[in-house]
Amino acid sequence: FASGIPGWKTDRGRIYITFGPPDEIESHPSGGTYERPFDEGGGVTSTYPFEIWRYRWIEGIGTDILIEFVDKSMSGEYRMTMDPSEKDALLMVPNAGLTLIEEMGLASKEDRFSRTDGTRLGIGDQPLSARLNQFNRLEQYVKLQKPPAVKFRDLEAAVNSRITYNILPMLTRVDYIRLTDSSILASFTLQFERKDLQFQLKDGMQRATVNIYGRITNMARRPIQWFEDTVSIECLPEALPEMIKGVSVYNKTIPLPPGMYRLNIVAKDVVGGNMVNYETALHVPRYDEESLGASTLILADVLEKVPTRSIGTGQFVIGASKVRPRVGETFRRGEKMGIYAQFYNFAADESTQKPNGVIEYEIIEQGTNRKVLEFSEEVSSIEGASANQVTVEKLLPLQNMEPGKYTLKMTARDRIRNQTVTTTGNFTVL
Repeated sequence: FASGIPGWKTDRGRIYITFGPPDEIESHPSGGTYERPFDEGGGVTSTYPFEIWRYRWIEGIGTDILIEFVDKSMSGEYRMTMDPSEKDALLMVPNAGLTLIEEMGLASKEDRFSRTDGTRLGIGDQPLSARLNQFNRLEQYVKLQKPPAVKFRDLEAAVNSRITYNILPMLTRVDYIRLTDSSILASFTLQFERKDLQFQLKDGMQRATVNIYGRITNMARRPIQWFEDTVSIECLPEALPEMIKGVSVYNKTIPLPPGMYRLNIVAKDVVGGNMVNYETALHVPRYDEESLGASTLILADVLEKVPTRSIGTGQFVIGASKVRPRVGETFRRGEKMGIYAQFYNFAADESTQKPNGVIEYEIIEQGTNRKVLEFSEEVSSIEGASANQVTVEKLLPLQNMEPGKYTLKMTARDRIRNQTVTTTGNFTVL
């Protein structure tokens, strides 16, 4: 980012993470000539870069929510503002960028600086619109800063309790992907067998719903982050026997600083009332920029590129790829197993500025330690490889592998620093 601040720490990033993508964006990345709307005084002025995000509805705040971000420093750091006149680059220039009422001589530009409503709008004595009313603006600004209200209070209470439920079967998986040296993306994947959920006929459709509430705390149980969501499965009544043979998978990603945390997840089958309370420790790794590092090795049942507009957004999306982990790591012989891993901090070759290393792959049969597969590839041959990060994405056909349990071991070797790092994953072939 041009401003040098990670996106999730900026005002726009925080709003995006909290409330999701806006329904509309009015973007002026270069500022320039701008015709003000009538409730801001009308007239033409020149502006700093700014954006206006519009949400049709935000729970707990209201409808038709407009959020304005202004980059007054021209550095790419957009900041949320309550004052619509903050984007006016000619605000301090005498007799420039006048509003309509100022052009007609019914108000002076100097009057803008004596206003008591927290704005520098040039509208004279005219009343503010309801949208720009100082109390409405202040109320909206405060609500946007607050964490969203918890919808599933019953699940939050279950997280707070020390009672463990094992009624609703649920499989979980945690993966770690580096964002920066000080921020690691923790990816939580939950899987439910549909046969364990209770379906209900409503509006001509069979529907099952699971409410999910998760909370991350430090080791002293002080809250750090929380999330909640709803997973719904629906089908036509005649398709239900086939539908319940499959699984439903949910994914949530949260950036965390390196360290130790606790993760609590409570899931509840809304129709059947069954519940599970899951707790585990999170060991968020720290990556030293002078040492070779590796992400979690993800064995996936879906590994594919996403459209440009979907890069970095949506469930299971890591960068430009959709990576859906196979929770339980069990595959059938007719399937292709996706292999996804990232390696960090290779030393750059002085002449080419590219990494000089090799990735070695080994598949070992558990119990016999027999090597089923062994090969290697040069880091320089991997698409998009750089000294900072090398991303491995491969599909491995399993039709020639005998049923059994296996271990995939990936070892990265940096020839310049003479360092190695290994990441492993276990899987079963049926």
